Amino acid sequence: MAMPHAASGDLMQVQGGADDLSRFAAIALAKTDEMEIIRMVLPAGKTMPEHHVPGEITLLCLRGEVTLEAHGRSQSLREGQMLYLNGGQAHALRAERDSLLLLTILLVKGF
Repeated sequence: MAMPHAASGDLMQVQGGADDLSRFAAIALAKTDEMEIIRMVLPAGKTMPEHHVPGEITLLCLRGEVTLEAHGRSQSLREGQMLYLNGGQAHALRAERDSLLLLTILLVKGF
């Protein structure tokens, strides 16, 4: 059964002290016609092969460290750091440590 998305004004639990970051998990916290917010856990060593989404994205590292490949370069995204990518920008991820990320996608209508 799918978890219901948060409604306007709802509080969302994004991180907790007992989070299990050793298993991959992605949960859509909120979704509208124009945006989606996803809580994503990437265990150390987990990769997301190169991909892209039509809309602009932000990726906020809440815990851990991931390496992001985009724009022909590799860079580390660490706890407390945030990254923005243009819509359609190809990118790949690799978790260097067990990581907790908050992904926001601006949705392009028709996709």
